[in-house]
Amino acid sequence: MATSKKTKVLVLNGIIAAMYVALSLVSPFSQGIIQFRISESLNHLVVFNKKLMWGVVGGVVLYNLLFSELVWLDVLFGGGQTFLALGLTALLTRYVPNVKIRLAMNTLFFTISMVLIAWMIVITTEVPIPFWATYGSLALSELIIMTLSAPIMYYVNKKIDFSK
Repeated sequence: MATSKKTKVLVLNGIIAAMYVALSLVSPFSQGIIQFRISESLNHLVVFNKKLMWGVVGGVVLYNLLFSELVWLDVLFGGGQTFLALGLTALLTRYVPNVKIRLAMNTLFFTISMVLIAWMIVITTEVPIPFWATYGSLALSELIIMTLSAPIMYYVNKKIDFSK
């Protein structure tokens, strides 16, 4: 029975990674200093089930590996930023029973951690661009996507129950 549960989690994470890539591809602003990735809504899955973290991280890494101009830097920074924010959420959710507060925390962690992506963009562009404007644009776009998707994921969880 334990193997069956492990297999289920592995398959779910694979599906989540594939969904992340697919949702990133349909978003017209998936790269650069404005990133409205619909796929970022999947970041909220960890609020309900920390075992699903690996599918989201895998999706970020796979998308950046296949479609980013900066490939390895994007894999490192994007994957690292996602791992850091999801890891913080996964660690702290056990101490915060209120799901709505956990969703807000997750949104905050992702918005703040966009500093890593801003830094990567600033240091890799040929034409100098201001760090704070880049970070502000990235943080705002992440805040908007995460804020809009939080109530959606909350209500989807009521129907599907991501914890199972």
